[in-house]
Amino acid sequence: MNYTKTIRRAMGGIALISALLFATNSYSQPFADHYNYSDEDGHSESCTSIVVSKGASSDGSVMTAHSCDSNYRTWLTIEPPKTYKDGKDIIKWGLLHTEEPYDIRRVSEKGSIPAKAGETFRFLNVAYPCLNEKQLAIGETTTEGKRELVNDKGLFLIEELERVALERCDNARDAIRLMGSLAEEYGYGDWGECLTVIDKNEAWFFEIYGTGKSGKKPGAMWVAQRIPEGEVGVSANVPKIGVVEFDKPEKFMYSKDLKERAKELKIWDGKSEFKFYPMVTTYGKNFMWREYMVLSKLAPSLGLKYTDDEMPFSVVPDEKVTPERMFAFYRETFAGTEFDPIKDLKIAVKRRNSDITDTIAPISPFMPNNVRTLLNTLKPDVAPRIRTIAVIQCSYSHVLRLRNWLPDEIGGVAYFSFDNPAQSPRIPIYAGQTELPDGFGVCGQHRYRKDAAIWDFRETNRLATVCWDRSEKLINEAVASYEKEMMEQTAELEKKAAELIKEGKKDEAVKMLNDYCKKTSASQRYTWREDLKAKIMMYLVRSL
Repeated sequence: MNYTKTIRRAMGGIALISALLFATNSYSQPFADHYNYSDEDGHSESCTSIVVSKGASSDGSVMTAHSCDSNYRTWLTIEPPKTYKDGKDIIKWGLLHTEEPYDIRRVSEKGSIPAKAGETFRFLNVAYPCLNEKQLAIGETTTEGKRELVNDKGLFLIEELERVALERCDNARDAIRLMGSLAEEYGYGDWGECLTVIDKNEAWFFEIYGTGKSGKKPGAMWVAQRIPEGEVGVSANVPKIGVVEFDKPEKFMYSKDLKERAKELKIWDGKSEFKFYPMVTTYGKNFMWREYMVLSKLAPSLGLKYTDDEMPFSVVPDEKVTPERMFAFYRETFAGTEFDPIKDLKIAVKRRNSDITDTIAPISPFMPNNVRTLLNTLKPDVAPRIRTIAVIQCSYSHVLRLRNWLPDEIGGVAYFSFDNPAQSPRIPIYAGQTELPDGFGVCGQHRYRKDAAIWDFRETNRLATVCWDRSEKLINEAVASYEKEMMEQTAELEKKAAELIKEGKKDEAVKMLNDYCKKTSASQRYTWREDLKAKIMMYLVRSL
């Protein structure tokens, strides 16, 4: 019996089963809970947000990031400035699941607040709005918290707070104050959230919760803590803020009736130290796998252990953080560590007519739960469910970079990626842009649409996971080659745009940014849709 051929045929069979299971569950049932977003205790395992202070970055930029790891809309727009004389700013619910920007199905007008007199700022409108023209940026991660703190009578969901802040503010502190005060006045109706709020000089965590259904009108409990200069923090679905130092306004901001609300809700006795995260969550620690992996990799000198009772709020990295390091974190699957979810799914096979032995891993870390169940049925615990940073259920992700020495138009940039961040390239969208590429304004979550940009990446990425032992290298090389080229090209692009702005030719600079984004998008969509897909299809054919 040819052992190698038998093994490859078996792997081909599993690949075919994987493809069929994926097609049945993911294509025909777009809203199915095909990938589990909660851990065994029911805690949310969705978005990841890393934040880098100015002194911790390699070039003095401030950075944050967000991976939207759930079934949320994938269309995005650049919202132009609005001019208000007076009137109302309508607050809406249901915007996370629409198919196109003008789709109002399942969208409701929840209420309104006074409109800002004058002109608002232009901003990048993703499912969770993220960057405005003044280099104010926001990342997001759901921290969920205690169910009894939720009161859906509150006016604001988190994405609408972000939108209002980006329209009205040009710095992190003002944005936090505005979001906090609006939530206190009109009520916060969402689950617990952490926003990583940054500007050209500062970085903050903003954690917010509702006030439950007590006798008072809906309000909000929130605390913001500044990331110390020279440090990096990460939020991945559990609250991080510990003891609140009420007498240090340079370090903390908080809701005006925070202590009173906490006592009323019986989550604080009024005597002990005011430690925020144990009050608002039932989770026992202030970290999960992802926080531990990021912080321990950034600062190995600290000797952090996953068995520790608590992780630091932030750490001083042993080496300054580059944008490329941020990109790499969002591709992280814990390969080579004890948390690698496929470490026990690798096998050694001999090459045909050779004494050379290869170690192959035909099952990807992005397997759906039904494949994991199948494998664990065949051999118990061979495929543990470990939540990595890069996940297949990611709708989109972005790394946000702000630089105070550049004009705002080019100083702020969102390195945007559709679908799984471990497999897709990042397309730069600048704060000064006024247009986006074709296909960016169409969501790909409701159905398969060729006019939705995400599907050029998603289709190839899903096929790659079915023959992962061969396609992983192909995908990694394509991403690495593009990333190197993109960072070199954008350095030149920014230099030319800065010169044009200095000469008073701002419109020319903006057109240059718009055109580069469109050109880059078209090139990478073609690469994934045609070149990579064709090679992966041949791998699939030959494996069966």
